[in-house]
Amino acid sequence: MAANNKMAVDIVEKKSNSVIIKHTFIYIICIFLAILSILPFWLMIVNATRNTIQIQANSISLIPSHYLSFNWKVFSGKDFNPGVGFINSLTIAAGATILALYFSSLTAYAQIAYEWKLKNAFFSFIMAVMMVPGQVTMIGFYQMCFRFGLTNNRLMLILPAIAAPSMVFFMRQYLQPALSMEIVHSARIDGAKEFFIFNKIVLPIMKPALATQAIFSFVGNWNNLFTPLVLLTQPKKYTMPIMVTLLRGDIYKTELGSIYLGLTLTVLPLIVVYLVLSRYIIAGVALGSVKG
Repeated sequence: MAANNKMAVDIVEKKSNSVIIKHTFIYIICIFLAILSILPFWLMIVNATRNTIQIQANSISLIPSHYLSFNWKVFSGKDFNPGVGFINSLTIAAGATILALYFSSLTAYAQIAYEWKLKNAFFSFIMAVMMVPGQVTMIGFYQMCFRFGLTNNRLMLILPAIAAPSMVFFMRQYLQPALSMEIVHSARIDGAKEFFIFNKIVLPIMKPALATQAIFSFVGNWNNLFTPLVLLTQPKKYTMPIMVTLLRGDIYKTELGSIYLGLTLTVLPLIVVYLVLSRYIIAGVALGSVKG
């Protein structure tokens, strides 16, 4: 009897030791991957505090230098205002993200909740538009903006976000298994209007999808360089990516430290948006695992 108990204890100890070793290995891998993910951002921040000579002489350094104020003077001493560029980028990215999220979700809801004759044809058209690169339509888009006198209007960088085919596709695929039509029918029987149903019932269900697409949309619109570079010609309308690009166009000397500083200022809002919205994504994943 005692021998059997001892054997059972040994087996339990071996299993616990193997579990500890397995968890330790997983933690080591996760820590290593986390360091690899954070390292480029840290190097960018460090280079924002160094001058051009230090960056060119020693390309990698984990210790900040003391040229941050000098780099800021170079960055703010150009013929554009970084504060105005930050506000322009924030306005464009936030406005385009809000419009894209709402109208894409509304279109996806119409694809799920209603039966109409051209429903499948409309979805096929959305899929076809996804295959067309934005650069192909840029010439016609610029000509339209030029004829209407809207080439230096930030609205032309916001309003086109209403038509976001890839986001409509994503929202439709998410909403198809997540939305129970019984809830919609019950709300209609109770006298609820369609927009009330969408705003109060459907949108809360789509929070994880909205958070995911909000991150992608905000990052894409914030980092968008091609379209603003084509439409905007006035320095007071420039966005942060345009300003960072102009820092590389100095014919006398390119200050690499100021470029890294501009990149750091460009990345910080993206990190904040991700940290704010990531909890909704995690909550949605947890809810889906519980339902499964």
